[in-house]
Amino acid sequence: MQGRRVVVGIGGGIAAYKGIFLVRELLRRGAELRVVLTDAAARFVGPVTFAGITGRPPITDLWDPTYAGEVHVELGDWAEAMVVAPATMNLLARTANGHGDDALLATLSCARGPVLFAPAMHTRMWERPSTQRNVAHLREAGAAFVGPVEGPLASGESGVGRMAEPTEIADALAALLGPRDLAGRRVVVSAGPTHEDLDPVRYLGNRSTGRMGFAIAEAAAARGARVTLVAGPTALPSPSGVERVDIRSARELEAAIDRAWAEADAVVMAAAVADYRPAERAPGKIKKGEGPLTLELVRNPDVLAGLGARRGDATHPVLVGFALETEDVVARARGKLEKKRVDLVVANHADDGFGGRENLVTLVDAAGAEALPRMSKRAVADRLLDRVVARLADVPAGT
Repeated sequence: MQGRRVVVGIGGGIAAYKGIFLVRELLRRGAELRVVLTDAAARFVGPVTFAGITGRPPITDLWDPTYAGEVHVELGDWAEAMVVAPATMNLLARTANGHGDDALLATLSCARGPVLFAPAMHTRMWERPSTQRNVAHLREAGAAFVGPVEGPLASGESGVGRMAEPTEIADALAALLGPRDLAGRRVVVSAGPTHEDLDPVRYLGNRSTGRMGFAIAEAAAARGARVTLVAGPTALPSPSGVERVDIRSARELEAAIDRAWAEADAVVMAAAVADYRPAERAPGKIKKGEGPLTLELVRNPDVLAGLGARRGDATHPVLVGFALETEDVVARARGKLEKKRVDLVVANHADDGFGGRENLVTLVDAAGAEALPRMSKRAVADRLLDRVVARLADVPAGT
């Protein structure tokens, strides 16, 4: 982000206070910033705050006589990218319908570079058909989105609609401004848990949220790849520009990966795939009895090992696996690297991987192990994809 010129637009929602932390994070990464506030945003956070942080007063009013010329045109020409955080339901609707009657909307209308929206609103507002139509329209027009995510809302409820964290927004913006070094490549990513049904009500599953795999899919798409995301049961919204295939069980995941294999330049198996499934699925709900219940489990296919065997001694496509362990993390990852004949294993401890938006991992390949500092899952995704790009350097795109 060093030296990159970015306009930060602040919409009028309670999450506007997070815009302060986003601005500080972008400045920390070396970006040059101009800030534009809507009238509603200025009710939540004062313009003087952003002036103090950036050293320049934010733009708040198209009619301010102290601005020379057409400030929205000037900013549109100056900026390499725009990020709007928070992007409220109203702001998205007005942008999608071509409104330009305030400083932020007028600047968006003049933007030359990529635009990133970070939505923030109540779950019911996000799920409104009109909002989804507006988001789809903006995506078709080339806009990118980060979030919203699931979590506590201003109302005290919890659901999808919470704005992504400032570091996640900064990561997404960096990706938009980053290299397109996967252009022409096809990347297949698996994410989330698998659910193995015991009966029509119960299943065997795990605690995976899918966030790591979704971050990889989003980052690969931002770097120009055509991405197929094979997703287990999760409530996460689909990343922009990604083809999503929803599955439930390990065998469904195996079939989906098999269909995408032929065109893949890289396969990243981030899903937490169940090792076992019930030998039989009961046709009705299993009733509670007096004594213990014994379940017979059978092995599921080892999808990653199958891909390694299928590739054999070839080096294409690049194969990446994950090793979530509770002990001897790096040693077990090395064992998986050799046994499953893959190029890279992303290793982490169970305490560090599940649920959160950050991860602490070690990248393990034939050359050794690189322990990364704790960072956002999007940043981990880019470090992983750097390795993939390096391995594809000698393979022409489209082969």
